[in-house]
Amino acid sequence: MQKKPLILVTNDDGITAPGIRMLIEVMNEIGDVVVVAPDSPQSGMGHAISVNNVLYCNPTTVDDGPQLEYSCSGTPADCVKMAKNLILNKTPDLCVSGINHGANSSINVIYSGTMSAAVEAGIEGIPAIGFSLLDYDWNADFRPFKEHIKKIALNVLLNGLPDGVVLNVNMPKLKKEEIKGIKISRQANGNWKEEFDKRTSPFGKEYYWLSGEFVNKDKGLDTDIWALENGYISVVPVQFDMTAHHAIQKLNTWDL
Repeated sequence: MQKKPLILVTNDDGITAPGIRMLIEVMNEIGDVVVVAPDSPQSGMGHAISVNNVLYCNPTTVDDGPQLEYSCSGTPADCVKMAKNLILNKTPDLCVSGINHGANSSINVIYSGTMSAAVEAGIEGIPAIGFSLLDYDWNADFRPFKEHIKKIALNVLLNGLPDGVVLNVNMPKLKKEEIKGIKISRQANGNWKEEFDKRTSPFGKEYYWLSGEFVNKDKGLDTDIWALENGYISVVPVQFDMTAHHAIQKLNTWDL
């Protein structure tokens, strides 16, 4: 009998979030699942790791599925590090992160704890995928995407990924019959126009609340934003080698 793949599941919304519970359910149909996820929400943490704080990682039971679960006090990247080096003490066949409540398309990939967990897995030599849904509601409906998530995960297990690459998968907020398919895309050129709302606490102390508006500067028809706006699931291959190779020749002309 063929051995089942070992699949690590993590996220940034916390181990009890509906998104990760759905992802665990899908992965249980594919392989043996171990969950190592934050014990509280870690959205927007990016690739932060715990350096000056102790880490706690305890076995837990959230539902009655066959998976093994661990709740970690650290960041999403911490969870992957602890899973690989302490809990599993081996390299899993696949790491999936999410399903995030909210999209991680365009520049959001930089800030995303969901994608940072996937990137950390990639750095550790684990084929990895980050899944996100363009719906910030805690009770978002992830069911329409079950078969697409399974298909993408199975393809990664079958075909592998290029060295230094992980997948950033974003799904539009649609009913099952409205999903047009999957588009291999590139990251759209966009950024956040931030605002800081100044407020005063009941004790008279000033504080600020970050808000803002996303600005899409990219009109291309091959971007993740275009795919989401037109009813497609976007799949962007992301590399964690951040070298701007195209700039090396230019810099070599400087008088250094």
